Amino acid sequence: MKIEIWSDYVCPFCYIGERKLALALKKTGMTEDVEIVFHSFELDPNAKKSYDESINQLLAKKYGMSIEQARAANSNIINVAKEVDLEFNFDKLQPTNTFDAHRLSHYAKNKGKLKAYTEAVMKGYFTDSVNISDFDVLTAIAGEVGLDRAEALRILESSAFAKEVRQDESNAHARKINGVPHFLFNGKETVSGAQPVDTFVAVIEGLK
Repeated sequence: MKIEIWSDYVCPFCYIGERKLALALKKTGMTEDVEIVFHSFELDPNAKKSYDESINQLLAKKYGMSIEQARAANSNIINVAKEVDLEFNFDKLQPTNTFDAHRLSHYAKNKGKLKAYTEAVMKGYFTDSVNISDFDVLTAIAGEVGLDRAEALRILESSAFAKEVRQDESNAHARKINGVPHFLFNGKETVSGAQPVDTFVAVIEGLK
């Protein structure tokens, strides 16, 4: 089975959705008989690499709500994450631009390390509260998952894999994918959002 996933590293529901998919694959005994392909998607291509405001302040400004409302919304997300054994530290989160992280993902893909890289970047962002646009952070993550740190830095300091990121995003728009996570099973069955584990199970069972 081939599962294609469009996601962004700063999207909490992408991390949650991918964990729910993993649980569904385990539940259906499909952990070894599946090919997972991640595709780049930026929720905000114009995001800055660093912000003075907290994620709660940015959320409040974006949606015209109070800081308290933003904090409550994020608290709900934290609780949902806990249900799939993920720890989100929103109070220390470092909002950032994800383009360079996506560029490096295509290097990881070429080396067969994309799944591990994706997990490490998301854990870095949501759990470890690191800035995933910082080259030192990204090269450290590359090293952790078995990639060459010097080569990773060379890629980051160049424009390498920029076209690949843009192509992924272009393909997403052509498919009318305007939000993530978006899962495509065997090129025909789709699941959008961090749906319940049983939803993923039903799709997987239907394609086995």
